[in-house]
Amino acid sequence: MPRVPPVAVVTDSTSYLPRELVADRGIGEVSLYVRDGAGQRRELDIDDHTRFYDDLRAAPQLPTTSQPSIGDFAAVYEPLVAGGRDVVSVHISGGISGTVETARQAAAEVLRGHPGRRIEVVDSTVSAGALGLEALAAARASAGGDVDAAVAGTEAAIRAMRFWFAVDTLEYLRRGGRIGAAQAWLGGALKIKPILTLDGEITPVERVRTSRRAFERMLEYMRSRRRRRRRVGRPAHPRAGRRRAAHRAGAGDLRLRAGVRLGGRPGHRRARRPGARGLRRHPLVTHRLTRRGVSAAGTGPRCRRSRRRG
Repeated sequence: MPRVPPVAVVTDSTSYLPRELVADRGIGEVSLYVRDGAGQRRELDIDDHTRFYDDLRAAPQLPTTSQPSIGDFAAVYEPLVAGGRDVVSVHISGGISGTVETARQAAAEVLRGHPGRRIEVVDSTVSAGALGLEALAAARASAGGDVDAAVAGTEAAIRAMRFWFAVDTLEYLRRGGRIGAAQAWLGGALKIKPILTLDGEITPVERVRTSRRAFERMLEYMRSRRRRRRRVGRPAHPRAGRRRAAHRAGAGDLRLRAGVRLGGRPGHRRARRPGARGLRRHPLVTHRLTRRGVSAAGTGPRCRRSRRRG
């Protein structure tokens, strides 16, 4: 019989993790509820999402959602702590749902009957796939059997998470009362596709003209983040010397743009090794191959070393 880990991980249905993955990692789930023309049902019981969204588009009235009850959480927590396990419970952002607060109330109620156990409730500050990744991080960190290490692993994942998403319209977020700071964009949002982030609450990031551009922009940001992570801890080139330091101030400005310039557009590529000039040596500079040579993305003069002939 497989050994049961001493620390259990619980999340909610807004993580949208595949059923097989949830079962494989031993993650417990508490379901939110959806009320529509078919009545109220558990979100975990909706198995045909294509049909659900088709019905949503045709529905005369938008469905509503509701958070789990204290009893729903207690039904998941009680068997775990009764079996001698501690619990790390990570849930949808408290800025858009009361789920995490209900989890805290349920944890306090369950622990009154099990004073030797711990239930640590963590606000993920996100939702959807980002919440799923944080729940998986919690499951991985809990493998050692230390509840504090599991909480620390979860919080590290929260700090590292950057969650961008795009919507066709802000109208449904407004109707649901979850529009947050993106409220400021409502007046001129008819012809734009907003890119948003969720970090506690929904916050606007950028406005673009088409859905395709929104998707491309998010890919650019993801690629820039990936390149930046790869560069962490990379030793300085031995010939860079003092010239690299001269460009740190400019590089700081690039960092503050959260990858807007660092990611580059299609057709950009980063130099494989430092060139003859200090500008090319800086690891944060993105270069573009042009007919006239190599140019840095908005940060300095062109380097003619790679000029094409012909």
